[in-house]
Amino acid sequence: MSKEQLATLLPEYFAMSQAFPYLQSGSQSDLIFEAMHRNRSVPKDVELTSVVANFICWDETGGHGRVLKGGNAALPDILDTDSFHANLFRRDASRLLGRPIQPSYSSTTRRYLRALYHGLSSTDAIVRCAYMVAFELHAAEMIHALWGSVVKTFDVRSDDLEYFRIHVGGEDPAEKYHGEMTSRLISELVPIDAYSRFSDEYDRAYRLNLEWCRNVARSGSPAGDDRLEIEHYGRCHCGSVKFCVRAPQDVAAVSCNCSICDMSGFLHLLVPGDKFRIECGEEFLTTYKFNSNIAHHTFCRICGVKPFYRPRSNPAGFSVNVRCLDKTTIESITVDEFDGENWEQAIRSWQIQ
Repeated sequence: MSKEQLATLLPEYFAMSQAFPYLQSGSQSDLIFEAMHRNRSVPKDVELTSVVANFICWDETGGHGRVLKGGNAALPDILDTDSFHANLFRRDASRLLGRPIQPSYSSTTRRYLRALYHGLSSTDAIVRCAYMVAFELHAAEMIHALWGSVVKTFDVRSDDLEYFRIHVGGEDPAEKYHGEMTSRLISELVPIDAYSRFSDEYDRAYRLNLEWCRNVARSGSPAGDDRLEIEHYGRCHCGSVKFCVRAPQDVAAVSCNCSICDMSGFLHLLVPGDKFRIECGEEFLTTYKFNSNIAHHTFCRICGVKPFYRPRSNPAGFSVNVRCLDKTTIESITVDEFDGENWEQAIRSWQIQ
């Protein structure tokens, strides 16, 4: 990467590094409020993910390192927040760029952090575990890769960058233990008959982290990231059918008043065929056709929801039901009206536009 690219990327990374321990610790509040709401003791799965999350936050805010060096006598020194890992990164990055940096919470990074929090705070222990494991295992790869790029581009000694050295360098890097700690949760929280579901959730969580890296690495400037396409995930009501679609984070949807859309409440996101894929459950889909028989309306035969279909206006592509998408990856939704009751006239007018 060039120095110019890294000058854009490092403030985005700083924002993520700064926000993560707060999101990880804050995610536990949803879990205790759930126990309070149900008037029950905190479940074992919440205890397990919370104790791991608490340690990771303690480490990210410098507490663990201080106690290792100075024992219990060093505990009052935790008020020196310069040892927060995000602040170590700020110091390294500011020296590299020759100027103080500020966090860049672009829409790409904000959207990513909201989605990450959504997973870390899930009341579903399998989802929560998957997001914790995926974040830590990805973090080790991400930090190591960024360290290599920074050293090569700025021609600096690798050991001079404290943030990177304590995470993935030296003889006893911290990220190794973060990965092992979170991975042990799998054997504690995931029963054998749920391995397949965990694998799906882990894959989704890992790709969320990877997608953020790709987006901030290739965006020329923070102001241009709204046009980037990302992966949105969706499902039918029962979850038997799951799918993924590539589209901007600012979704342009279409509301149609034809007979079937009016009855079903379908909100259209039109995409080419190569930007859509079915993740699982194709065998649960059933097809309905009427009138011209061009559109292939597909429904989950278990719950009856119509998550996507091949529309008459775009038979080589798909129309995805925006209402079936995970809202954590959507920054905004704008809706245009389409007069499907008068389809022929409306489509001609639409194509002219």
